[in-house]
Amino acid sequence: RKIAVVYWSGTGNTEAMASAVLEGAKEKGAEAVLFTAPEFDASMVDDYDAIAFGCPSMGAEQLEETEFEPMFSSCKPALKGKKIALFGSYGWGDGEWMRSWEAEAKGCGAVLACGSVICADAPDAEARMSCEALGKALSLIQTIEKRLCRYRHSRFFNQRSRKRRPGWLSDRTAPH
Repeated sequence: RKIAVVYWSGTGNTEAMASAVLEGAKEKGAEAVLFTAPEFDASMVDDYDAIAFGCPSMGAEQLEETEFEPMFSSCKPALKGKKIALFGSYGWGDGEWMRSWEAEAKGCGAVLACGSVICADAPDAEARMSCEALGKALSLIQTIEKRLCRYRHSRFFNQRSRKRRPGWLSDRTAPH
């Protein structure tokens, strides 16, 4: 399971959140890599099973416009069907930027693998644990899907092998 954690941070708050996401993913066995927004681009999306994007609220509750938003916009066509998660910090407002960002991600066909994580200013212990849980969720989603696929596959073949001729039960239970 390969996971990219892509973020932009002006004060270090979202960077701290990104580090916690990375730790959570690695703890569950994922091959996770940390990127700043300028280091990541649309050509890299297909290299990862899942991507966590992190950006703080800027200005009038919007994504950072110089580096992060252009990178994210360029990735949107490649995000169709991709498992992603969103996180970020804010200094004011009520999280409107995250709700808008979630709607934008869903609108381009991305699959939000878990709930987004936001925190006011620097991440406290609770926000850090939520970020670690986000990383773990992204890591585990791939494992769960593979197990579910194997389960469905095995149930299908087990059901096929159980098919018997009509009356097979009565043949076994009938006195001889």
